[in-house]
Amino acid sequence: MTQSLSQTPARSRSHFDPFAFLSRYGTLIALLLLILFNLLFTRNFTTLQTLNVNLTQVCTIVIVAVGMTLVIGTGGIDLSVGSIMAISGALAPMIFLGTIMPVSNIAVSVTAAMVAAVLVATLLGLFNGWLVAYFRIQPIVATLVLFIAGRGIAQVLTNGNLQVFRLPEFQWIGLGRPFGIPAQVIIMAVIVLLAAWMLRRTVFGRSILATGGNERAAELAGVPVNGVKLAVYAISGFCAGIAGLIVIAINSASDANLVGMGMELDAIAAVAVGGTLLTGGKATIVGTLIGALTIQLVRYTLLANGVPDAAALVVKAAIIIVAVWLQQQGRVR
Repeated sequence: MTQSLSQTPARSRSHFDPFAFLSRYGTLIALLLLILFNLLFTRNFTTLQTLNVNLTQVCTIVIVAVGMTLVIGTGGIDLSVGSIMAISGALAPMIFLGTIMPVSNIAVSVTAAMVAAVLVATLLGLFNGWLVAYFRIQPIVATLVLFIAGRGIAQVLTNGNLQVFRLPEFQWIGLGRPFGIPAQVIIMAVIVLLAAWMLRRTVFGRSILATGGNERAAELAGVPVNGVKLAVYAISGFCAGIAGLIVIAINSASDANLVGMGMELDAIAAVAVGGTLLTGGKATIVGTLIGALTIQLVRYTLLANGVPDAAALVVKAAIIIVAVWLQQQGRVR
C-alpha cells in the first residue's frame, strides 16, 4: 500500500496532457507543417522573391503586434494602432516634402520627419494609456476614440490627398538592404529581441504580467499599475508609428485612407494565435512572432495554391478561434 501511494504522484507528473501541449507548442508545429507543405507542393517557395514578399508583408504586423502583446499582457487592448499608423504616415511626408515648412537640408528634414512622426505616435499611445489608467475607461472604449478620430485626423492633415515621393534618404527604412537584409526585417528583429528581453528579464516586464494577472494584488505588492499602463500604451503607439513609416516608404506614397487599415485586427490575431492570453497575465513576444508568421504563411499558401483571398480570411478567423479554444483548454486542465 505504501509503495502504491508513493508512486501515484510520479504517475500524475508523467501524465501527458495533449491540450496543454498544443496550447504551448501548437502554433510552432503549425508553422513547421506549413513550411514543409510549401517545400513539397508550392512552386517557387524557396526563391528569394517569395521570401522578400512574405517578410515585407509580415514585418509591420510583427512590429505592431509586439506593442499589442504588452498592452494585452496588462489586460488591455489597443484598437487605435491602425489609425496611429495613418497619422505617422501622413505627418512624415508633410515635413520632408516641405508642406509644413521649407526644406533647407534633406538629411535634417528626413530625420526631423521620422522623429516627429514617431514622437507624435508615442504621445497618442500615451493618451490612450491616460484614459485607461486615470479615467478608468475600459481599454476597448478608450482606444476606440483614436480608432475613429485618428484616421480623420490623418485625412485632415493631408486634406485627403495622396502624398507621393521618391526619396531614398527616407525610403531606406522600407526599401533599404543593408548587408543584403531588408531594413524592416532588421528593425523588426531589434524590436522583438528588446521586447522579449524586457518582458522576461526586467522588473517592468514582470510588472506588466502582474498587472494583467491581478491588478489589485499588483497594487498591494507595490507595482505602479497606472505607470505600467501608461508605458505599454506609449510603446504600442511607438511601434505603430514606426510601422506607419515603413509602410509609406515601401509604397513610395502616403494615403491616409489606407495606411494601417485593418492592422489592429492583424496584430490582435498574431497575439492570440501566438499564445498570449487575451485576458492578461501571460504574454510571449516570441509566440507573437510565430503567430504572425503562421498567419502570413497560411494566407500565402492558400493564395499560391489558387484559393481566393476571401477564403483565406475565413481560414485565418478559424485559426484564431482554434488558438483561443486551445488556450482555454490548457488553462482549465
